[in-house]
Amino acid sequence: MQLANKLLHNLMEQYPVQKKRVYVAGLSMGGMGTFELVARNPKLFAAAIPICGGGDVATASKLKKPKWWVFHGAKDNVVPPVYSQEMVAALQAAKASVKFTLYPEANHNSWDPAFAEPTLLSWLFAQKK
Repeated sequence: MQLANKLLHNLMEQYPVQKKRVYVAGLSMGGMGTFELVARNPKLFAAAIPICGGGDVATASKLKKPKWWVFHGAKDNVVPPVYSQEMVAALQAAKASVKFTLYPEANHNSWDPAFAEPTLLSWLFAQKK
């Protein structure tokens, strides 16, 4: 995670980045990393999309700034859906803006229906700080 964080900041220094439109997304372990990267950079991201991930509910107060759209498959046998459900509940309790989509028939590959969501990209690109 330290390397990913350093890479992110180096890229932002070297290239013209719209700092009001920085987004993060990840799936599975990357979904967990999405929560962690936002916790390490609580004011950096405009939006975050963790897919079949989870995080530390104790960090929810640090995660209030970006808009969230969390995805998970109800039949996930790799990362239990409760990981996302607990994070969504913690984000809601922290008054974060969060959407949650639980696909009833999806297993661990919930990124397939998530990336097929017709409004995902329009929602994402509408987010800015």
